[in-house]
Amino acid sequence: MYKILALNKISDIIYDQLPKANYAVTSDEAAPDAVLVRSASMHDMVVPDSLLAVARAGAGVNNIPIDAYTKAGIAVFNTPGANANAVAELVILGLLLSGRKVLEAVEWAKGLKGQDGVPKLVEKGKGQFVGSELRGKTLGVIGLGAIGALVANAAANGLGMEVVGIDPYISVEHAWSLSRAVRRADSLEELLATSDFVSIHVPLGDNTRAMFNSNLLGRMKPGASLLNFSRAELVDGEALRQALADAKLSTYVTDFPTDDMLCVPNVICIPHLGASTPESEENCAVMASMELRDYLEKGTIHNSVNLPEISCDQPEGVRVLVIHDNAPGLVTQISGLISEKNINIVNMLNKSRNNVAVTVLELGQAPDDALLSAISGLAQVARVRLIHA
Repeated sequence: MYKILALNKISDIIYDQLPKANYAVTSDEAAPDAVLVRSASMHDMVVPDSLLAVARAGAGVNNIPIDAYTKAGIAVFNTPGANANAVAELVILGLLLSGRKVLEAVEWAKGLKGQDGVPKLVEKGKGQFVGSELRGKTLGVIGLGAIGALVANAAANGLGMEVVGIDPYISVEHAWSLSRAVRRADSLEELLATSDFVSIHVPLGDNTRAMFNSNLLGRMKPGASLLNFSRAELVDGEALRQALADAKLSTYVTDFPTDDMLCVPNVICIPHLGASTPESEENCAVMASMELRDYLEKGTIHNSVNLPEISCDQPEGVRVLVIHDNAPGLVTQISGLISEKNINIVNMLNKSRNNVAVTVLELGQAPDDALLSAISGLAQVARVRLIHA
């Protein structure tokens, strides 16, 4: 019986992947094998020795201390693409809102309540809310992952926009998913200079924090709109407010409100509704629970943010999974300890990711506790797991 700690309320659809006969999912488990989390912060959480894995039902993992968990040999998963359609639809709405002054017009129309001749007043006053159409305008998409690709395709094929994109790390899968109508920008500077609308779809990291500073904002086409449905910290708030005040930018639309952006003219703050659909929440719950199930039962690692991809079939015999430093000679040390016990290594798989590696060994017989302790005791080994058929 695997024990799962759910730090947030999560859809019961998880039980399709985590049947109650084999999994106990509770909100107060003291020694969990795994954690399911959405928005709860885990940075101050005391990590029990039992914890093998964490699955975030969403894409961002800022609420999880990745480095500390990696050192402890804890696999961390997220669910990229599970909420992509929901977020992409909201980005398209953001495009429409940024060009047509709909929100201001709706609020103005409410003020006509109770006045005589509302239809005439509407016709007289609507001119102050003149906006522009999207068709024929240029949208620049920075980051062409699951969400960025959907936004780019919808804008090009459904809205009649000229779309340019840039992503130096685009995967083959996402490259194949892009419409032929989406043109690759030769540089970020070219994209910014030619786009009427710019939509950001990159993860937050040390190299992207406040990337939209006064320098990049100054390179944007005068009067362009900026859309940020990724993370608030990607944009330098002070520089953005200055660009709006100087009319270098016309509008900023974000799904991540901060105090310094609320009530700023020409800033549209949506209260983080990107993934707030029942379809999205269920998709994330299904993907997260599948990731935990496959890792706990087989050792398969898919969509991990800290460990390499490992694909394993259902174990037929005895399987040992070792998470360790990606260091020369370490696999030889591990296999040597096994050989000393006269245990045959039937099969072995080793994959690495940056400084971390995972070795999966199929053994001819079950190792005893002394052997597992000896492998665990190696200085560069973070975690050893025994997985039975």
